[in-house]
Amino acid sequence: MRKVYNKINQIAGSVITIQASGVAYNELAEITTDAGPALAQVISMRGDNVSLLVFAGTRGISTASEIRFLGKQLETSYTPALLGRVFDGSGRPRDKGPAMQENMIPIKGPAVNPAKRIIPKNMIRTGIPMIDIFNTLVESQKLPIFSIPGEPYNELLARIAMHAEVDLLILGGMGLKYDDYLFFRDTFEKEGILSRSILYVHTAADPSVECIQVPDTCLSVAEKFALDGKRVLVLLTDMTNYADSLKEIAITMEQIPSNRGYPGDLYSSLAARYERAVDFEGAGSITVLAVTTMPGDDVTHPVPDNTGYITEGQFYLRNGRIEPFGSLSRLKQQVNGETRGDHRQIMNTMIQLYASARDSMEKQSMGFRMSDWDLKLIKYSDRFESEMMDLSVALPLEEALDLGWKILSDIFEPSETGIPTRLIEQFWPRETAKVGAAPAE
Repeated sequence: MRKVYNKINQIAGSVITIQASGVAYNELAEITTDAGPALAQVISMRGDNVSLLVFAGTRGISTASEIRFLGKQLETSYTPALLGRVFDGSGRPRDKGPAMQENMIPIKGPAVNPAKRIIPKNMIRTGIPMIDIFNTLVESQKLPIFSIPGEPYNELLARIAMHAEVDLLILGGMGLKYDDYLFFRDTFEKEGILSRSILYVHTAADPSVECIQVPDTCLSVAEKFALDGKRVLVLLTDMTNYADSLKEIAITMEQIPSNRGYPGDLYSSLAARYERAVDFEGAGSITVLAVTTMPGDDVTHPVPDNTGYITEGQFYLRNGRIEPFGSLSRLKQQVNGETRGDHRQIMNTMIQLYASARDSMEKQSMGFRMSDWDLKLIKYSDRFESEMMDLSVALPLEEALDLGWKILSDIFEPSETGIPTRLIEQFWPRETAKVGAAPAE
């Protein structure tokens, strides 16, 4: 029988402090409130002074409220019955379905030992040319999507979810507007992917402290499914809201602030979540794509800055498109040489020509005389942006590569592209091919 405490020494924000003994870090407690019992978690211990984070906020809690420690950590259900369901950050149903109490598992666990990990080697197709061709997503990769508020990053995540060739999707929403939550739910249902998805959603109207539970819940459930052989894609939005919740708690705890008021362990907190992306030998995998909004489009902001040291590249979302310059998948070389023989060449050639087109557009804007080559590059830029970069474009990789060849052949002579003769002979569209003009290898 665990002891019940009925004296709270301090209430500050969502944190209460009591004097207690025999409790453990991260242990759960149940607190009596005017609205019924509320869950809290031990987040700090200094001698007998124990601080607890109240997930639903401290409204209705008095200094005489009863606190009973439960002797366990925060848990969530793991069962195939989760598929097709929508929950809040604490695992409570949002979809009016039954509460899930079967096979409870702790939501916080260590990352897999790096020495035990498999080298990533499988591509995840998304149907988005700017990802599949130019910055291929690799199974078990961890990648952020850097964006500014207002960009269609949630629409991008939904697009990826629609076409991603994985077994299971887990969406973690943090600080979502209610309209964004409905967008995800309705889109997943309309596109027929809700049946292989699990949604954990924290909205802006929910207590902010529940936000910090979302990544851990998503990743713990994903890990169990991956160990059962499933290829799981975890989509998180928005990790800046997650970091802001950590900041709020740190301020309440009167911790010494670090850069821009964020806690000093921000890097460790982010890394502990991202590093749970893994490919299990003989089982499944966890791949993580996480939106990180950049206040003021400032990549040196603490959240994107720390994230960049942890992850394996990044996608930049600007002006409603994935920006080819700055976006990077550091693992793409692991897989894009195994897709089709022209993949790497198309990737390199189209980006090089687009970079040259940017220079031509700058010359045009400054009023310089334009050469025929400059005009070709500008025409190419228009085609590339509308047919490749536009997020509405949805094509399988092979069709996207064929489209790349068509765009090149419609504008350039083979000799102007720098593509080796053997690839020109194999892939250049026949009706426009002028193989004799191609450069020798």
